[in-house]
Amino acid sequence: MYGIGEVARASGLGVSALRFYDGAGVLVPAEVDPATGYRRYRPAQIRAARLVAGLRRVGMPVADIGRAVAAMDRPAAVRELLDEHLRRLEDGLTDARRELFRIHRLLDLEEITMTRISLPAAALAAALDAVRFAASTDPELPMLNGVLLEAEPDALTLVTTDRYRLAVAAADATVTGPPVRVVAPLPFADALRQLLTGTVVLDLDPSAITAETPGHRLTAEPLDVDFPDHRRLVEPVRPGARSVTVDVPNLRERLGGASPVTREHDGVAYDVAILTLDPSGAVRLAEEDAWAADEQAHVAVNREFLLQALDAGGAGQLVLELDGPIRPLAVRGSGTFSILMPVRH
Repeated sequence: MYGIGEVARASGLGVSALRFYDGAGVLVPAEVDPATGYRRYRPAQIRAARLVAGLRRVGMPVADIGRAVAAMDRPAAVRELLDEHLRRLEDGLTDARRELFRIHRLLDLEEITMTRISLPAAALAAALDAVRFAASTDPELPMLNGVLLEAEPDALTLVTTDRYRLAVAAADATVTGPPVRVVAPLPFADALRQLLTGTVVLDLDPSAITAETPGHRLTAEPLDVDFPDHRRLVEPVRPGARSVTVDVPNLRERLGGASPVTREHDGVAYDVAILTLDPSGAVRLAEEDAWAADEQAHVAVNREFLLQALDAGGAGQLVLELDGPIRPLAVRGSGTFSILMPVRH
């Protein structure tokens, strides 16, 4: 049997450390003298003490050190614990390098432009769902093949457009840093949507986008494009514009039963929905002959686009704004807004 001083010298652990690991249940002496409290260890415990000393030097948590000591007769299990700890260290080193880089920039008196946004995953998921339908995938329009992210005090706004429609959604958020406007690539936005749980932290600056969710981290380089200014389109209701609240399920059902009116663009056929207001102020679906007879009284839009906008706006009630045959049709929900370009007769 070995005394505590001998174990300390043989293992590299101090006497106080051996007492600590005894109290933690990690390395309990084989015998403790009830009168003097003197600890004695078996020869096999020297090897365990050396293992504890090594794991302590690399910063392994006490609980994991205890698991490693308990599994000494199963080397494969101990090696698995070592691999897990190494991954944690590597992740920590990556984070440390990033923070040190930012500190160097501060010391060089460069302006730190990163903005951090924190918000519930459910809120970001709802905002992405509300705008994704309007994103362009046309390779000839790279400036539109993404999701615009705008961070302002207390809010994150998402915008997409494909020239024929535009969608905007806002979510309350905790924002630290200056206002920022970046365009996230669509693959990044789609991958993020699949991982949304708990709380999401977004780091945005002109050179990088980082998203962290529980157990996941995504990065992307913002698109170097000049995204259209959506604010001039998302304007207050114009004087004379007609606004009406509609029940989404009811309007969807009526759209499904209406006689199709077909148009063609670039060789692709699509159905048109023709909207008008009846004398009571309710939205009515019109036939093509009525549209032809009085185009000024109707607003016509791509039927599929309208259905997608209704879905993105929510399942309850939405406000439609009809402002003449050459103005976009606006669909307003709670925290969401989309416009559909009109179809001329």
